[in-house]
Amino acid sequence: MLTVNLSKEPARAPWGINALLSYQADSVTVHYDAAFSLRRIQQAGRQLQAQAIEAVSLQGDGWNYERQWAFYCGFAATMHAVTIKWASIDEDELELLNARRHSHDWARQIINAGPDTVYPQKLAQTAVAFLSDIGGEHIHSQMIVGDELLADGWIGIHSVGRGSQHPPVLLEVDYNPTADPDAPVSACLVGKGITFDSGGYSLKPSAGMVSMKCDMGGAATVTAALGYAIAQGLTQRVKLILCCAENMVSGDAYKLGDVLTYNNGVSVEIVNTDAEGRLVLADGLLLASATKAPLIIDAATLTGAAMMAVGSDYNAIFGFDKALLARAQQLSELVNEPAWPLPLEKWHQDYCPSAFADTANSRVQKGGGMGGASNAAGFLSRFVDTDNSRWIHFDLAACYRDSADPRWAVGATGLGIANIAGLLL
Repeated sequence: MLTVNLSKEPARAPWGINALLSYQADSVTVHYDAAFSLRRIQQAGRQLQAQAIEAVSLQGDGWNYERQWAFYCGFAATMHAVTIKWASIDEDELELLNARRHSHDWARQIINAGPDTVYPQKLAQTAVAFLSDIGGEHIHSQMIVGDELLADGWIGIHSVGRGSQHPPVLLEVDYNPTADPDAPVSACLVGKGITFDSGGYSLKPSAGMVSMKCDMGGAATVTAALGYAIAQGLTQRVKLILCCAENMVSGDAYKLGDVLTYNNGVSVEIVNTDAEGRLVLADGLLLASATKAPLIIDAATLTGAAMMAVGSDYNAIFGFDKALLARAQQLSELVNEPAWPLPLEKWHQDYCPSAFADTANSRVQKGGGMGGASNAAGFLSRFVDTDNSRWIHFDLAACYRDSADPRWAVGATGLGIANIAGLLL
């Protein structure tokens, strides 16, 4: 196990004063400065992982909670677990680090897994098992599978998933630590769980399809966030709703020109089968609104437009409640999971017009046209009871890396988990 020390002093010769790492006979020292210190510490973790170092012990002064977590984000590997011994800190912070790592590792593992092993029912089952391990007897769940969705009118999830050999699933998890079946639901989490996205008949090119196992990143993120909040002592009742499907091409797949009519009476013309995430989330948001929860949070790898707007270091956030957006952004800074609000007004609901339905699910333009992320959020807002619930939408632009970079291994990042957990507490 390699000992890793931390220093604000620059490295000495022969490493050079700008060196990030210097090596001793039995240890390595991370050199950082006040400017972008957490980014540099994360880069150091990534460099050590790239050298095939699999076990480290963080020792010495300076390793506070935030710096240790930044190091771990860089040190975590794509395909296997690593060993890290935290530096001595307050017992509460040590417990928090372990809880955060547990949720983070679960989300990374399930997002990075291939679609042959994580299909809709498996995603739902794994989410329930993960939460039951943390929440125990306070966790209850039910799944609606395949054609059973139609009996309850969950047309979006069914339509997107009916073309696959793996049936679509609507999962509802109830975390109720009060043990009172009549206790009010304080918050609902809704996650997009598209376990593979071919684009449907609006077929993606290979380059755009190869990473689409990550399209269930929203479901993984909200599940991990709930688990992390429970581990921190969440005392209020929270419901989790996962909208799980594979978007595939077959003789039974949904088509361009179809019109779907949702439980709230809103009709939607399909003009792009690759804009499927908003279709499944619409069902989840309707179910969340029916609980009368005062807070609704949804998360999804929803649009490329969000990535174009904020890049891959930030998640984009949307909502009509400016105070809630401000709180989410403030929390994102506290947990070092950057988030940035993008425009959303009521009139964005009208930016995907249709001559054959109340709205279309996109625009017939590449990427949904200008303002595509805001238009998608406007579409979602049609299915939320914003008169009675505060709602925030996370478009997870920072959820996944197609290739490794100086701070992150290739694959899932876990960014957004602690931010959403913080909104529940």
